[in-house]
Amino acid sequence: MKKQIIFYLLVSLAVLTPVQSVQAANPWAAIIKAAIKRVVRAVDLLIQRRQNAVIKAQNVQKAIENAMSKLHLDQITDWVKKQRDLYKEYYDELKKVKAVISYYFRIKQIAEKQIQIVEQYQKAWKLFQNDRHFSYAELVYMQRVYAGILEETATNVDMLSLVVTAFSTQMSDAKRLEMIGRAAEKVDKVHDELVSFNRQNQMLSLSRAKSEFDAKVVKELYGIDQ
Repeated sequence: MKKQIIFYLLVSLAVLTPVQSVQAANPWAAIIKAAIKRVVRAVDLLIQRRQNAVIKAQNVQKAIENAMSKLHLDQITDWVKKQRDLYKEYYDELKKVKAVISYYFRIKQIAEKQIQIVEQYQKAWKLFQNDRHFSYAELVYMQRVYAGILEETATNVDMLSLVVTAFSTQMSDAKRLEMIGRAAEKVDKVHDELVSFNRQNQMLSLSRAKSEFDAKVVKELYGIDQ
């Protein structure tokens, strides 16, 4: 998702009235979620291609091993040496492919956590909107906080897309790992902020319960154990 899209969406949220701003939250989240899913699909395709390469390399490796096991090494030393060198090339390539696949799976994990962030936001926001313990002004404030969280998530989608693109360019493994690690840290940070904010609002609602029955309803609504 392009940063220009993010900018226009944020501007549109800023100029809307509070009621419109609250109602605009879910479409904004849906756009981000769709972008994340595109990243996941792209990674899945890359994983499939790499796994096919692994299977092909393993088949060649097995064929070479079988051929070598049937030969007398002292009779055709030169041929055996060539096959060993070829075997080493396939083995080295196999290690590289497997390493890349592990990177892809890590990227997919990060992307899936971003989807969880959007879904957790959507679920919590729907509940808070229907919670009578919150004032209209408080709901507007919540929406602004969520808008910031969604903005960070959208930025992280851009970063993840760059990480995926980086595999088609000349880049060291160390640099790739650094990019993946940075993306993971940012996503974890946003996730923790969202969980903390949701929890604070849940506990605030519980503190405003006017009766034991009201408190029970709030606990059941938000799945609060205590």
